[in-house]
Amino acid sequence: MANIFQKETTTTYIKRLDALRPTTQPLWGKMNAAQMLAHLNVAYEMAYENIHKAPNAFVKFFLKLFVKDTVVGGKPYKKNSQTAPAFLIKNERDFEKEKSRLIAYIRKTQELGADYFDNKESLSFGKLSKEEWNVMFDKHMEHHFSQFGI
Repeated sequence: MANIFQKETTTTYIKRLDALRPTTQPLWGKMNAAQMLAHLNVAYEMAYENIHKAPNAFVKFFLKLFVKDTVVGGKPYKKNSQTAPAFLIKNERDFEKEKSRLIAYIRKTQELGADYFDNKESLSFGKLSKEEWNVMFDKHMEHHFSQFGI
């Protein structure tokens, strides 16, 4: 697992993103490259922006009980696995805009560092350790980078 809080990881992520083109086809799934970038941005929006509605107490309990370990655990996501409704990107997106936003979020995360995330509240799972935040961001990124062969 890469450490998202290290500059070397940020540099590697950005180099891989530079290999992505608007016309790059996925190896599986339905999203195009711009939609995938927008999809990745949702995770960062949930960490930094106040634009997504928090789940109610019942849903949050369910997520913590049944979904959290899948998201913050070390086991990779399966291809074509189900995603939360907030992460579904069905409309067309501007590739360059989404790519720039993602790079900015990746850099911001690295610059804020691990201590900023230690015991930071997750919209869906409650407080997470810095290690759990690292796994969540890195695993999601790796899943979609491999989906697009970058």
